[in-house]
Amino acid sequence: MHRVVALIRPPQSTFELACAAQVFGIERPGLPTRYAFSVCTEQPGPIATHAGYDMLVADGLDALDRADIVIIPGWLPAKEPPSSAVVRALRRAHSRGARVVSICSGAFALAHAGLLDGRRATTHWQLADELAAGFPHIHVDPDVLYVDHGDVATSAGAGAGFDLCMHLIRKDQGARYAAHVARTMVMPPHREGGQLQYAAPPHPAQLDGTLAPLLEWVTERFGEPVTIEGMARHAGVSTRTLARQFADQLGISPGRWLLAQRIATAQDLLESTDLPLDAIARRVGLSSATNLRRRFHNALGTTPGAYRRTFRAKPR
Repeated sequence: MHRVVALIRPPQSTFELACAAQVFGIERPGLPTRYAFSVCTEQPGPIATHAGYDMLVADGLDALDRADIVIIPGWLPAKEPPSSAVVRALRRAHSRGARVVSICSGAFALAHAGLLDGRRATTHWQLADELAAGFPHIHVDPDVLYVDHGDVATSAGAGAGFDLCMHLIRKDQGARYAAHVARTMVMPPHREGGQLQYAAPPHPAQLDGTLAPLLEWVTERFGEPVTIEGMARHAGVSTRTLARQFADQLGISPGRWLLAQRIATAQDLLESTDLPLDAIARRVGLSSATNLRRRFHNALGTTPGAYRRTFRAKPR
């Protein structure tokens, strides 16, 4: 059981908090409960929110001393630094091994605590320049959805908080568990952290050119040698137009999307079957166990064998 504690402050943004609570704080039928979620604040009591109501928070900063994951779900106004007590609590939690995670403007709290110095980090694109100017030792990336260093992670605007939380669940519990959680929230199970925070407005000629039929066509053919050229031919467009459509609608290139889907399918097969690596590689279109190992390690920082040992479903 992972203990997840969200540190909030008045006035609290309710959406960022809800991102964490919805992912980590809900018991779901048919799925083992692996997280215990709670909220704390520096001064327990009524906490004002941006939604026009107060929350009653009973736990103080000592709750962070018992957390496995500490989440800062926004930090507004961003220019107000945390108190020395909050800074000490965050540093103490991090130093004893808790993962410290920020959503949106929450990166400013981690920055004031010195936990992002010398690291790459992100925040909402509208706040990125302010974060970079105030903390020159942080490598601020204003384009990505989230950045995860293992011990510290930051996400972009509020919606990207869901993506980061789902990414953490995938790391902890595996792709199948995360996919179940995503289905209950009616959202995609995985978006890469390197995807753009926001897509460009579609070109006039592409307003009705949704990629959904093409994506469905591709996912039914992972075992085949699907290429970018083949995808473009099926869609009836040039490869350049296809790349522009992917950038506009998904914020990612066709090649990166295709590889990410192959890796995600391989994760599921590693968790749910005893198929040898060569067979899994062929099923997901990666041709060989050697290619699967290389691509898998580049994407996830681990080997297929180690992933299977960690997440292989227990027999019924």
